[in-house]
Amino acid sequence: MNLIDSHAHLDLPDFAPDFDAVLKRATDAGVETIITIGIDLQSSKKAIELATAHDNIYATVGIHPCDSATATDEALAGIEKLAAMPKVVAVGETGMDFYHKPFSETDQLKTLRFHLDLAVRINLPVVIHNRQADQAIVPVLIDWAAANPSHPKGVIHCFGDSLELAKRYLDAGFHISIGGYITYPSSKVIYNALRYIPIDKLLLETDCPFLPPQSRRGKRNEPSYIVQTAEALAGIRGIPFEELARATMENTKRLFRLPF
Repeated sequence: MNLIDSHAHLDLPDFAPDFDAVLKRATDAGVETIITIGIDLQSSKKAIELATAHDNIYATVGIHPCDSATATDEALAGIEKLAAMPKVVAVGETGMDFYHKPFSETDQLKTLRFHLDLAVRINLPVVIHNRQADQAIVPVLIDWAAANPSHPKGVIHCFGDSLELAKRYLDAGFHISIGGYITYPSSKVIYNALRYIPIDKLLLETDCPFLPPQSRRGKRNEPSYIVQTAEALAGIRGIPFEELARATMENTKRLFRLPF
């Protein structure tokens, strides 16, 4: 049964030494497709280059909230231009992050609103990052979703929050993506939320090279390890691995309009 890694950072230098081997291990593990995520203008360009060079890679373009200080008018114009390129399937990674300091809430909010507006203009979903910024970002996302009822909303990546917050995202129309951190002992506190999310709203991701599963803690994460996340999530939800794999693959293809 094949899987899709809906959120990877293959352009980062962590993968430069053995990129081809990383892709082969992913394919051998049953990872059918990888979506590599832009986090600034240069990263977005590189993501498109990788997607152009590999049939099983797609790209997103955006400026990460932690890089929002670099979101000049010129950079944002560059992101908008890149968003129209072939194999770009979403806008982002965008959002808000109050964990990494220092930060400017004003800069992050301005950059987020640009990405949300761009997504509507070009009819693409968004990839949302939220870390310790619930009070600021959630009302913005809910208002945006309500103002654009027919627009494909997007995905909350690396979700690790409460059942109540999951409900708010789901009610607004977002998908929710789960990564290898659910294999950490500390993640037991979110099991109820992981069981609550409807299976047709679930995606899987690695966020590699970050957040490897428990068996690889302290090492580089990579797309092939998504199998461990799928196995863990299937166990938490009490369903067969094959059912989870099939659903998450179909959800990802439908959200990002990938070929079936």
